Amino acid sequence: MMVATDESTSRNAHPLVQALQDEKTPVVKALVQTLTDHFEEQTCLLAICPNSRAVTKAALLAAQEANAPLLFTSTLNQVDRDRGYTGWTHDDLIGFIDRKADQLDLDVPILPCLDHGGPWLKDRHVIEDYTYEEAMSAVKQSLESCIDAGYELLHIDPTVDQRQPDREPTSIDWVVEHTLELIEHAEAYRRGQGRPPISYEVGTEEVHGGLADRDKFERFLEGLDAGLRERGLDDAWPCFVVGKVGTDLDTSYFEPDTARDLTTRTKPYGALVKGHYTDYVDNPDDYPLAGMGGANVGPEFTEEEYKALMDLVDLEHKIGKTSGLKKALREAVVKSGRWRKWLHADEEGRAFNELDEERQNWLIRTGSRYVWSDREVSTARARLYENLDGYRDAEGYVLWRIKQAMMKYYHAFNLIDFNSRLERVLLPTQEPA
Repeated sequence: MMVATDESTSRNAHPLVQALQDEKTPVVKALVQTLTDHFEEQTCLLAICPNSRAVTKAALLAAQEANAPLLFTSTLNQVDRDRGYTGWTHDDLIGFIDRKADQLDLDVPILPCLDHGGPWLKDRHVIEDYTYEEAMSAVKQSLESCIDAGYELLHIDPTVDQRQPDREPTSIDWVVEHTLELIEHAEAYRRGQGRPPISYEVGTEEVHGGLADRDKFERFLEGLDAGLRERGLDDAWPCFVVGKVGTDLDTSYFEPDTARDLTTRTKPYGALVKGHYTDYVDNPDDYPLAGMGGANVGPEFTEEEYKALMDLVDLEHKIGKTSGLKKALREAVVKSGRWRKWLHADEEGRAFNELDEERQNWLIRTGSRYVWSDREVSTARARLYENLDGYRDAEGYVLWRIKQAMMKYYHAFNLIDFNSRLERVLLPTQEPA
């Protein structure tokens, strides 16, 4: 591992980041190319959604323990110009990461990324019934905000068209056209601001995006390639293409053969496949073996945060104290209304209290990530930690539980001590510490 310098905790000053980036090639794209050239079918990158302060801090601790690059991938629901449900703008998130990295004396590459940058993929766009023009304008402003904040990768995902009839897939031509429009806008803004090159990720595994079909997947790649060339944006070719590899909200088995097939289709373009819905996947060890370039994990980690807190609530009950956290979480989740988007068809129209107890508990656990920054919830949480003073390091326990869940993926994706392997390839003249 490299000897830390005064600047080694700065994201841009890290020696591996400096070695990866040049005037034409952005950091994440160069990292993916290094995977392809030197670690093919050996290593898969892990991208973590910073859906709470605890998850974000635990991710920093896990990356340091693993000695591996850390990709943060925030959605517009989580982090945006309106502060999302975390309470962070893009600048706020970067500031939090940098401060915590300095406090922890971190010595790993930290690469902030945007997840699902597209119209109507932010709940507010749907709830407030944005028109197409309003949704696209909002997304473009969010892309600009990410670029200004120093994000390293943008996921361009215009694969939802609210004007389409329910369940009817968006046409591939439409997806290609608007992917190109958003990349072109981001590149024009980036260059106008004098910002360094940025990496891109495209596509989605959502069925409504129409990229689940392999022939459509191929058409998407061909159309995107032609469009980028026509616009003189060859250098902006994405390094990741999101593929449907078996996992979704209701299934947890990763399909290696499907992943290998999609990878064969993306590699000629210099890109690798990235998986979403990796939470609680049955066979994470198969990701690197199938040639996957990366995988996103999010809800699993904040669910671990919830479970750890419920353990602490049980402990405080044993010592005769009550913080009210469980009640505050339930009330905040119900009040948010976000639980409705997870309802099954036969549950539509029912009040929360009319659902069976198991479903209510699942919705609270899943929806907890939306309300961690709620004032009543954060107050009750602080009271819980205070109640347990002398009985348990409450924050340390929560961070440990989340970090353990993350380490499972660092091991499965063969990322343990990956920074040292990168050093041997990218910094061969540097003597090991």
